[in-house]
Amino acid sequence: MSCDTKQNARTLITYKGKAIAGTQSAPQPHQEPAIGAAAAPIMVNGETIKSETIRHETQNHSAPKGKPQEAWLKATRAVVIRALLLQEARRQHITCEPAEVGPGRFETEDEALIRSLLEQTIDDAKPSAEDIRLEWQKDPTRFKTPPLWEVSHILCAADPRNEEARAKALERANGILALTLNNANTFSSLAARESDCGSKTSGGALGQLGPGDTVPEFEAVLRSLSEGEMTSEPVLTRHGYHIIRLDALAAGQVLPFEAVREKIAEALEKTAWAKQARHYVQQLVKAAEIEGADFSMV
Repeated sequence: MSCDTKQNARTLITYKGKAIAGTQSAPQPHQEPAIGAAAAPIMVNGETIKSETIRHETQNHSAPKGKPQEAWLKATRAVVIRALLLQEARRQHITCEPAEVGPGRFETEDEALIRSLLEQTIDDAKPSAEDIRLEWQKDPTRFKTPPLWEVSHILCAADPRNEEARAKALERANGILALTLNNANTFSSLAARESDCGSKTSGGALGQLGPGDTVPEFEAVLRSLSEGEMTSEPVLTRHGYHIIRLDALAAGQVLPFEAVREKIAEALEKTAWAKQARHYVQQLVKAAEIEGADFSMV
């Protein structure tokens, strides 16, 4: 259990290196609400939260386009909760040395304080053997080996952000698709002649792919195809338009209980810890005097 040490993508609370509470995402451009939306100072038990602190935190929170106030709100709540945790750690006179979390990388003092507070507060109880088995028995099919897809494709490359190039690639892909639909045996020869992917040298064959081996848009299509099936329309990814054929499918096999017991135990332990951590934060919020920030939904 630790607090994230990334200075520009800070997760409020983590458990064994994984996010539990707070928001972490790819850094976003600084986003502020309209003038006046953050004019009132924020006070947490008499401690003033500077707008600059919130502004820095905002880059770690996403928001719908045109609604930067939502990112500002998320950042405000994250900063306030962090302040509450640090206040409580100091009230309890907690002291600890920053831990090394990687080669030459150490926690900040604040991160070390929060980690130590949560270690002393949250019960790290292990799930019982009965609880683990009952969780598995709910649906054993949840625990499978990853599927394997044997795939071929034809790529009409284009930058999706370039409207003209995208339109030309789509027109070309539709023409190729029409030929393959009329005669499926021409797929390999068309791939060798028309594809913009290096796989053209093998008739478009990509070999065996597993989860995470390709871009999400491509993988989503693979999960929807049956063995031997081809996409009925071109599929757009960041690389351009694809005509995809699923040549063979090796579905994931259900794993025996003994093979997944440790994984289930870890998941149950993490879930229980997260529930306690969120409850603890909620209690700190309820007991605090907070001005300038809305925590009614927390």
